[in-house]
Amino acid sequence: MWSFPLLPESASTIADKVDALFYFLVAVSLFFSLIIVIGLAFSAVRYRRGSAATRKGALDDHLPLELAWSLIPLAIALFIFGWSAKLYFEMRVPPANAMEVYVVGKQWMWKIQHPEGNREINQLHIPVGTPVKLIMTSQDVIHSFYIPAFRVKADVLPGRYTTQWFEANKPGEYHLFCAEYCGTSHSGMIGKIVAMEPADYERWLTGESQLGVAMSSDGKEVFERYGCRTCHRQDTGPRGPALDGLWGRKVSLANGETIVADQEYIRESILNPGAKTVAGYSAMLMPTYRNQLTHEQVNHLIEYLRSLGSAQNSK
Repeated sequence: MWSFPLLPESASTIADKVDALFYFLVAVSLFFSLIIVIGLAFSAVRYRRGSAATRKGALDDHLPLELAWSLIPLAIALFIFGWSAKLYFEMRVPPANAMEVYVVGKQWMWKIQHPEGNREINQLHIPVGTPVKLIMTSQDVIHSFYIPAFRVKADVLPGRYTTQWFEANKPGEYHLFCAEYCGTSHSGMIGKIVAMEPADYERWLTGESQLGVAMSSDGKEVFERYGCRTCHRQDTGPRGPALDGLWGRKVSLANGETIVADQEYIRESILNPGAKTVAGYSAMLMPTYRNQLTHEQVNHLIEYLRSLGSAQNSK
């Protein structure tokens, strides 16, 4: 019985912290439940019908008692809130040096691509000891990328990017599930995470069977094929803004607002160019590529634009 797994294996840097909060919540719940049960049992026995217990002299109010049962639960609730909020932000904000991997959910599979070009279906190879940031979108309906051993789960939505990050702390193979009902074969939308020692991961990454074209190179080919150069290079005049050094730069919009050029902004500009028009340019000139580009091609374009340089590099 002691070997029965009440929780999945703990295999990430955040897993033990999540478990500690979970155990604390269970302990607090059991403690107060026990107090309530004992109080009910004591009252039921002591004040049962026919007992000799006196029922006179009950106090109308007792200020110290009322303060205690108000302030103590409040203090515990605030402590839980602070602990949970700290853990939430730690889980949601990836380190600046995190390795980025693109994920596209589709009924009923996970399509995964590394920036180096390696593609995977329903499995993800990662190095141990390296933060990994997943940039995820859905091709059809809402999915949810769930790795129980890492204690991470995030919805994967059509039409936008969502992110999550983790860092494996020991090698092994771990279950990957879709945790959001997404259709008749939802139960079959499973896979595995393969955590490897850094040296083994490098051998896998450069293995002959794994070699692929870098996402930025694919993105450049898409950029040329669809004629994006016509409007978006330095020498194209006023048709469209130049994209060199765009990544991470603040962009001034026609409505007077500013926005940082990140994955979400670039994706929206490709699929719905009229949503946020750059100041000084017409929204009518930029066609939509919503039904022309696949989700993978959009990801490749984003990586190509990133390869053109960032705002920091252009200074």
